[in-house]
Amino acid sequence: MSEEENLLKQAKKLPWEDRLLHKNWKVRNDANIDLAALCDSITDPKDPRIRELGHFFKKTVADSNAPVQDKALDALIAYLKAADADAGRFAKEVCDAIVAKCLTGRPKTVEKAQMVFMLWVELEAVDVFLDAMEKAIKNKVAKAVVPAIDVMFQALSEFGSKVVPPKRVLKMLPELFDHQDQNVRASSKGLTLELCRWIGRDPVKSILFEKMRDTMKKELEAELVNVTGSARPTRKIRSEQDKEPEQEVAAEAGGSGPSEESTAEVPQEIDEYELVDPVDILTPLEKSTFWNGVKATKWSERKDAVAELTKLASTKRIAPGDFSEVCRTLKKLITDSNLAVAVEAVQALGNLASGLRTNLSASSRFLLPVLLEKLKEKKATMTVALSNTLQAMHKAGCLTLVDIVEDVKTAVKNKVPSVRSLTLNWVTYCVETSNKATILKVHKDYVPICMECLNDGTPEVRDAAFSVLAAIAKMVGMRPLEKSLEKLDDVRRKKLSEMIGISGGGAPTAGGSAIPASGGTVESSDGGFVRRSAASMLSGKKPVAAAPAAKKGASAKTGGGIAKKADGPSQTKKAAEPEDVEPSEMGLEEIESRLGSLVQVDTAKLKSTAWKERLEEITKLKEDIQALQELDKSVEMLVRLVCAVPGWNEKNVQVQQQVIEVVTHIASTASKFPKKCVVLCIAGICERVADIKTRVQAMKCLTTFAEAVGPGFIFERMFKIMKEHKNPKVLSEGLVWMVSAVEDFGVSHLKLKDLIDFCKDTGLQSSAAATRNATIKLIGALHKFVGPDIKAFLSDVKPALLTAVEAECEKNPFEGAAAAKKTVKASDCEPSGSGGGLDGLPREDISAKITPALLKGLESSDWKMRLESIEAVNKIVEEANKRIQPTGTAELFGALRARLYDSNKNLIITTLTCISGLASAMGPPVEKSSKGILSDVLKCLGDNKKHMRESALAALDSWVAATHLDKMIPYITTCLTEAKLGAEGRKDLFDWLTRQLTGVVDFPDAIQLLRPTAAAMTDKSVDVRKAAETFFGEIVRVCGPEMVMKNSRDIQGPALAIVLERLKSHGGVPVSDVYETTKTAAPSWQAAKTKVGRANGHGSKPGSRAGSSRGVSAKAARPETIMSVQDINVQSQALLNVKDSNKDERERIVVRRFKFEELRLEQIQDLENDVTKYFREDLQRLLLSTDFKKQVVGIEMLQKALPSIAKEIIEVLDVLLKWFVLRFCESNTSCLLKVLEFLPELFDTLGNENYTMNEAEASIFLPCLVEKTGHNIEKMREKLRKLMKQIIQSYSAAKTFPYILEGLRSRNSRTKIECTDLVGYLLDNHYTEISGQLKNLQIVASLTAERDGELRKAALNCFASGYKILGDDIWKYVGKLSEAQTSMLDEKFKWKYREMEKRKEGKPGEARAALRRSVRENGSDIAEQSGEVSRSMSGPVFSREIYAPQEPQMERHPLARPSGGIIGPTDWNEALDIITYGSPEQSVEGMKVVCHELAAATNDPEGSLMDDLVKDADKLVSCLAAKVAKTFDFSLMGASSRSCKYVLNTLMQTFQNKRLAHAVNVTTLDNLITELLLWLLDERVPRMDDGSQLLKALNVLMLKILDNAERTSSFVVLIGLLKPLDPSRWPAPPSNESFATRNSKFSELVVKCLIKLTKVLQNTIYEVDLDRILQSIHVYLQELGMEEIRRRAGADDKPLRMVKTVLHELVKLRGTAIKGHLSMVPIDMEPQPIILAYIDLNLQTLAAARMLTPAGPVGQTHWGDSMANNQMLATHSADAQLKQELSAIFKKIGDKQTCSIGLYELYRITQLYPKVDIFSQLQNASEAFRTYIRDGLAQMQKNAAAGTIPSSVAMPTPPPSALNLSSPKSTPLSPVNTNSLNTRTDPTNFTLPPPSYAEDDRSSQVDDQRNDRFQSEVSSGRDAIRERLKNMQLTSGEMVIQTNSISSEHESGHPMDEDSGTGNPPVPVHSGVFPMDEKALSGLQARMERLKSGSMDPL
Repeated sequence: MSEEENLLKQAKKLPWEDRLLHKNWKVRNDANIDLAALCDSITDPKDPRIRELGHFFKKTVADSNAPVQDKALDALIAYLKAADADAGRFAKEVCDAIVAKCLTGRPKTVEKAQMVFMLWVELEAVDVFLDAMEKAIKNKVAKAVVPAIDVMFQALSEFGSKVVPPKRVLKMLPELFDHQDQNVRASSKGLTLELCRWIGRDPVKSILFEKMRDTMKKELEAELVNVTGSARPTRKIRSEQDKEPEQEVAAEAGGSGPSEESTAEVPQEIDEYELVDPVDILTPLEKSTFWNGVKATKWSERKDAVAELTKLASTKRIAPGDFSEVCRTLKKLITDSNLAVAVEAVQALGNLASGLRTNLSASSRFLLPVLLEKLKEKKATMTVALSNTLQAMHKAGCLTLVDIVEDVKTAVKNKVPSVRSLTLNWVTYCVETSNKATILKVHKDYVPICMECLNDGTPEVRDAAFSVLAAIAKMVGMRPLEKSLEKLDDVRRKKLSEMIGISGGGAPTAGGSAIPASGGTVESSDGGFVRRSAASMLSGKKPVAAAPAAKKGASAKTGGGIAKKADGPSQTKKAAEPEDVEPSEMGLEEIESRLGSLVQVDTAKLKSTAWKERLEEITKLKEDIQALQELDKSVEMLVRLVCAVPGWNEKNVQVQQQVIEVVTHIASTASKFPKKCVVLCIAGICERVADIKTRVQAMKCLTTFAEAVGPGFIFERMFKIMKEHKNPKVLSEGLVWMVSAVEDFGVSHLKLKDLIDFCKDTGLQSSAAATRNATIKLIGALHKFVGPDIKAFLSDVKPALLTAVEAECEKNPFEGAAAAKKTVKASDCEPSGSGGGLDGLPREDISAKITPALLKGLESSDWKMRLESIEAVNKIVEEANKRIQPTGTAELFGALRARLYDSNKNLIITTLTCISGLASAMGPPVEKSSKGILSDVLKCLGDNKKHMRESALAALDSWVAATHLDKMIPYITTCLTEAKLGAEGRKDLFDWLTRQLTGVVDFPDAIQLLRPTAAAMTDKSVDVRKAAETFFGEIVRVCGPEMVMKNSRDIQGPALAIVLERLKSHGGVPVSDVYETTKTAAPSWQAAKTKVGRANGHGSKPGSRAGSSRGVSAKAARPETIMSVQDINVQSQALLNVKDSNKDERERIVVRRFKFEELRLEQIQDLENDVTKYFREDLQRLLLSTDFKKQVVGIEMLQKALPSIAKEIIEVLDVLLKWFVLRFCESNTSCLLKVLEFLPELFDTLGNENYTMNEAEASIFLPCLVEKTGHNIEKMREKLRKLMKQIIQSYSAAKTFPYILEGLRSRNSRTKIECTDLVGYLLDNHYTEISGQLKNLQIVASLTAERDGELRKAALNCFASGYKILGDDIWKYVGKLSEAQTSMLDEKFKWKYREMEKRKEGKPGEARAALRRSVRENGSDIAEQSGEVSRSMSGPVFSREIYAPQEPQMERHPLARPSGGIIGPTDWNEALDIITYGSPEQSVEGMKVVCHELAAATNDPEGSLMDDLVKDADKLVSCLAAKVAKTFDFSLMGASSRSCKYVLNTLMQTFQNKRLAHAVNVTTLDNLITELLLWLLDERVPRMDDGSQLLKALNVLMLKILDNAERTSSFVVLIGLLKPLDPSRWPAPPSNESFATRNSKFSELVVKCLIKLTKVLQNTIYEVDLDRILQSIHVYLQELGMEEIRRRAGADDKPLRMVKTVLHELVKLRGTAIKGHLSMVPIDMEPQPIILAYIDLNLQTLAAARMLTPAGPVGQTHWGDSMANNQMLATHSADAQLKQELSAIFKKIGDKQTCSIGLYELYRITQLYPKVDIFSQLQNASEAFRTYIRDGLAQMQKNAAAGTIPSSVAMPTPPPSALNLSSPKSTPLSPVNTNSLNTRTDPTNFTLPPPSYAEDDRSSQVDDQRNDRFQSEVSSGRDAIRERLKNMQLTSGEMVIQTNSISSEHESGHPMDEDSGTGNPPVPVHSGVFPMDEKALSGLQARMERLKSGSMDPL
């Protein structure tokens, strides 16, 4: 693996934030890809991951690396598609980042950025989007402004003005019009045009034009001509998309009638009033001449004054104000005598009403009577003005129907008829423009008024009254009018009914005039993003004139009889006839007469030369047609009308658009749309498609046509039009529409051959690149539906085009039979793919080409004619693209059969080639159509010419590819039995059969060939026999020895013996058994065969030993055992393909949980995808089959191949386990039994490969397995029980335990029972591995309260097992129980106790206690053998006992395991509980709270929070110390090291504060330091996730503890840890290390820690409690005993030397005052404590070296007079010891290697003790030896004078003779092997090197070892001892000075590698003596008082 790949692999383990912001761009790129995949997998918008991931994107989209930025945008797109509106919280930051960094990037980046903006709009973050756009358009770079405008344009275009507020967009446009860049200006114009489509041209003009330059105005005016206001949203926001399905269901239930619900779907038009800012007109009115002018006497002045008001009031929106005086003035002017003034006043009032709206309501009410009264005027100008003003007042909301009731009642009683009639007309308008609720409220008031007016004498009034009633009836129905209509006579009732009927299809109303909803045209937001430019709205040229379609259609067919046939009864029968499709010619007058009064249309206006009149009239016609409820009878006439006038020759684009929309509406509304109408319109529509201004409407119209009559008919008509049209755009854009049609409707309705031919002959041959590109896209769309076989139809295409086609096909991969997005309404439009194959491609019917002449030619006597006929057949097949239908080929095969016996051999070969081609072209139907021609083909193998036989075999190859081998077996069997088949033919046929069976796993039908094969094995020809024997081996392989053995009864003679012999060599049963089996009766065998064939249709797999498994009926087995060439090729491949397996990625997305949840649909789909990807095709089909029998076959296939595919199985184990989970969920008994048969073999195989399930695989499989252990079948439960125990052994008891505990929470009672039994099994057999999780036994204890007796019994038995092991300690783990539960447990324990006594098994808990004692007494070997030691290092998990302080028994319940995410604690106490009792993952949340509290307390050290935390500091550290091992063990199981980092960080924060650190007691500190040092030595830590970081963290934490913890406690703990650790605290040692070796390494670390503390002892001497330190030294020495001390002194024991060094340093620093700190040492015990002699010896030695001035005589002691009273004894002992020392030195001198050292030591003694006569000790030595010593001492003296001898040599301190005492009475610890202490440790073990106590390793080391070896031989000699202690002091001084670090030599970090930089000053060698100061004396007195009072706690 390269370094880069390794980096990417390691980076995948990092958190998302670290990966996304990694310094390596490839890591960031990979992270964004993974993030996109993760977002794609999220299906629930409320998924918590949505909120967690959102804040990443603000940084990722701003990445400086362009490819990474692209991937970040892809991830953001996927995120936004998965999210909902709640993600809008991140919108502002992300949008700002995109505006700043993405809009100036590469085109693809810009496009993705725009897509992101569109998705934000879809998520309703419109305001944020527009805020970002405001920033974007101010960018100085024009390149960034254009995309911003384009995305606003697209958002408005797709979502509409209801979502994107036009008002904000309008405010941005003015500054864009003046931009210096022309592209920005063009885009802004396009955006303006889009705004016009939504809100109309007038508002845009009024708001923007005044702010534009004249040039821009002109350009925009020219463009506005082509804009229509018919825009509709094509995309919906996410919340509306979610409601769509409900609305569709409601719409279907509601029917097609005009209802209130249907109007809700219509998009609301934007009110122009809201877009403009209000204008104050009162101020300018005051300044004007209005008030003076209205009082003028001249009418013209009054008129001008009112006109001024009219002009001011003409603004769109008037600011509210006090208009009461203005209205009073207008009231007077309305009644002015001058008509012009009155009209102007009425118009002014209308403008005020439109501008003020509801703000003019009050004034409108008192003006209304005047206006209604004024209707009596006869002048049209006045009545028109009044009508407009009244309508404006109602439309603006100034007046409502409720307000005007009384005024209308008064007006209809007016004497003037015109007042009555015009008032009622106004009421009609008000009714039509009001909503239904209002009409329901007021109809009771207006109906009586109208009923009264029906009796009016004036016809106009009566008609107006009828109009009001009709309008009311239309709005609320006839029911409110029923009672009133009863009073009418029949004539009036009939007239009213007619008017109501006409009004139903007449004038538009609010309910019926709305534009129909776009329905299927709304594009899903999940579709592809199509980037659109705002500048594309600008027109480049004038629209192309369209030719009149009606005339073209008429020229093709004349006569009027056809039109009549459409109305006749034969219409449905003759609908498919061509004559019914072509429309007849019809004039405009005839069309109008047929339409009658259906629609009111002014054809003169439609023909007008003024385009505005044409537009107005066509718009009115469209509205009338849309208002019609019944169109079916008049569809053709309406279509003919718009085709005639204005027709398809219309030049104006807006009129063209209206015409197309009319046709589209008719086609979509009519229940049946005749094909004639399509023919009338298709030519014109195709031309409109070519025009960019009408393209959208035209394409929509074509799609509507396709929905109405089917796309096949549209395609056929378009082929001819597009071929013949001169405009290339018609062809290219028509092809573009065809692409969309194929995607919408599929290919089922298309004639694919015609379409492909059109593409080849027209599209691809075009000279226009756009046409060729569109054709290629169309072929790509076809490829998506029909597959790669389409390329066979394009074989004659140019290579360059073919390359482009293949590239497009790769973009559109074959998706199979995908469902069509849209459906066809026409019932007579059947799919046209009947002649196609399974792939949808057409197969041509060649029956017409098989003419009698062709058949006659095949039988001609002339061989040339026969050859030509055969070649003609080949040509027919080629012309059909080698895809033919079987129709009419029977006679052809009959004629070809005769040619197989032709006298001309070449013709036979040609015929075989022809038959081969026919079989390939026809496919499976060839078997039935060929009429047994295969037997004749096989006979050709009997020819002696090789070329002939090869042709026959080639024909067989084609045949087996087209059909299947099993269908050929009968023909082959018959052929092999025929004598005419020669030896060469037989050999070739057997070789061919062998090739066909190669790679096939199972093929029972081959057994039919056994008999001819056996006969062939006795053939005379050697080649035939060899070929037959080879094929026989294949038969045995694919059928199985059992089946072959059973069928051998049909074989007789020598062949049988050969078969039996070969069968034996192939692993069959013994021959004797075969003979016995062959004697079995045939009927019973056949019955067994038939039975098995019925039961197991697919047959069983090879290798199965079941007797009946091979007796499978060939007919029953055939569907699953069909063998084709393709199948053979498949089965020749590997069973598993793990080449592209990405197991790490799959495991990364596995949710780690212990609770079982059934697989969701998306998980099942992922599983199917994985099976398809990694398993061979035949195995896929079996495993993914819904038939359990096939699933069993698949398992058998895996079972057989298991030993050979073990490594591949490991790579896809997660997929396989997930498949097993699916099988468990389906609960098919037969399949489950097979699964449970396979799984033990699988786990055994994994064990043989030394592979253990990882955590992800366990979390996939174990929850399901545990849940299913409670199966309702006992046999199943037994198998599951065995499987669980096997997994416990192979996986891990500790890791399996949580899954079993989760099973205790199951709803299935049997599952609970089984899991309880498993807990008992774990306690019996794996106690040590689960000992750290015993608190969870509370769950089992709670089951004793269950109602189910079996469950209670299982729980009690489980606790009985625990009682046997733990004894009474079991009560610690039961939790809080009721009295009844406690009583039951107590009784069960008593029973267990009695049982153990009966069986003589000892007492409960005794075995564990004995085991621990044996560990302490006998060392590590017994512990290893006993099983107390946890699993060996080869396993993945190591358990060890975690020593933590005993917690008080409290009522604790196991923490619930959250199913989704971890819910954090709320306070400090809850956090501590979670840390203590929660899992490592849960405890992280608790540690977060703790860290937060610690940080808060650190910021306020004097606050009360710190005081509270100090109280809980010990508890906190205690639970954290216990959690260290749990988190590390958890991480070693394969989990993330996140929890390890958290626990170390929390401890670091705790020990950074000295107050908190000092509050930790000794026991807790002991547990913590032990735990940390053990993990520092653990060899598995570097292999963990982030192992090197964890080592450094452990290192730094250890330093921090030594710095800030209470130093006395640290000394006490570390001195105590110098003793060997209990073996149970260690993980299992590796094979090459014993516990003694590991203890020595541990001691070395402890020594280093003590060195660090000792270094600074001079500065901290008054901070430590010397009494406790001396007590710990005393305990250490006493436990060792004198014998052990002597032994270790000779072995250079580092722990002992360290203790002596600490004691020496204390004595040196405190002097004789040290005797005042022995309050905790029992100085009166007998024999005396060892420490006392060491202190006395140090004092005397330091005094002798003049480094100490003793307070009294040196021999006097503070603790007793025993030594003072025996000075003579002491002197005698000193003399004896001196003699012993001299003796040792003389021995050194006698050794060649140490003679120099011995001479130097002897010289030192002569210098120190000049009075000692050393030669008196050499009386027995030779003279030569004495002379050698004398000369040596002289030389030493010379060297000393020259300064070449060191001033001091370190010497070990011998134990003084006064300490020659027996060991204490307490039992000593077992000796520890220290042989490996001085060996160099392997750096790969990540252990620390032994500490060096001096930098120069001079010969003093050797001196020490030799002196210590002989020290016990020397008697007492105080002077010598003093000198040696002096030397020891000097040496230890050097040690303390020079050893300034405890760090490891490895960079990976072990304890305290930071210490070298701390700069602690070295401890100098002091020559003076510390005085016994007052502080020390007072401390001594206090300690003595404590000792006396007994308040001193023991250590």
